[in-house]
Amino acid sequence: MAEHRIVVTYRTPEDQRSLYESMLGPLGELIFLKDVPKDRRAELVRRADVLVCWNPAREMPWDWKTGLERVSFLQLLSAGADHVPFDRIPSGVQVAANTGAYSKPMAEHALAMILAVFKRLREEHENLRRGSFNQQIPTRTLDGAICGILGFGGIGKATARLLRPLGARIYALNRSGKTDEPVDFAGTSRDLEKVLRASDVLLVSLPLKRSTRGLIGARELGWMKEDALLVNVARGEIIEQKALYEHLASHSHFHAAIDAWWVEPLRQGDFELDFPFMDLPNVLGSPHNSAMVAGSLLEGARSAAKNTARFLERGEPSGVLDPGDFLPGKEGA
Repeated sequence: MAEHRIVVTYRTPEDQRSLYESMLGPLGELIFLKDVPKDRRAELVRRADVLVCWNPAREMPWDWKTGLERVSFLQLLSAGADHVPFDRIPSGVQVAANTGAYSKPMAEHALAMILAVFKRLREEHENLRRGSFNQQIPTRTLDGAICGILGFGGIGKATARLLRPLGARIYALNRSGKTDEPVDFAGTSRDLEKVLRASDVLLVSLPLKRSTRGLIGARELGWMKEDALLVNVARGEIIEQKALYEHLASHSHFHAAIDAWWVEPLRQGDFELDFPFMDLPNVLGSPHNSAMVAGSLLEGARSAAKNTARFLERGEPSGVLDPGDFLPGKEGA
């Protein structure tokens, strides 16, 4: 087999570098782009077979139409791919997301947010701080609660595995409407209204694509129960910001737990909100850190390296994306 040229385009910490050297080094010539002088980087990428990237547009700021002419596979470190400029990538390049790489810590985070809201932890801590000790105030249980999960991939399944032992009933939506996981209901986007109307908790763990942008608006929020909890660990743009704010402001028993926001520093350079969500008592927020536990980035690199090795050894990577899901004016399969 001819030797492959594998280029890691992002600035690689030492532990990840060692991992790539052990897992991918034996499969070809391994190059870390940040080790190479800037005036030589484009040429090295042009002669690469495989790329491993965090943010391709930032890491390779040149003309991709000619600059990726030999590349056949691009592996992302991120699970999401909405930041990838698919219109610049030649049609022969397979792009794979790092599917499921961060699902366990994100599921833990989702569960923590659900329990914090259901058990009124923030509210009762504040009441205690003010000297109010109300032992009789009721909280909510997950035992028997219906938890709708929009996007039953790695994150959704991992969250369901934490919820089920607590007695939660799982209503799962994915593309096929089928799953090997034990659930109480499995459906597709055609069943969105049914799941939203039934759910006590709604977890949004979908990828951001053309078909999911703005999926949850005023109409969909209106389908939900008055005291439902919406948890978003995916992308802010899946939910219409104005509609969510207005629904929260007018429905005091409805809650939102938000980890993924509409404008964030890593994606857009800053944290901005069009509406004062943080002033609402029925909002719980976190700074999109649901995946950030000790060792998670190394595990993400391990997952990416494993999938890259699958491509090089068998030509069968997982998580390959359909550009039509992301390109304007084109529909994916």
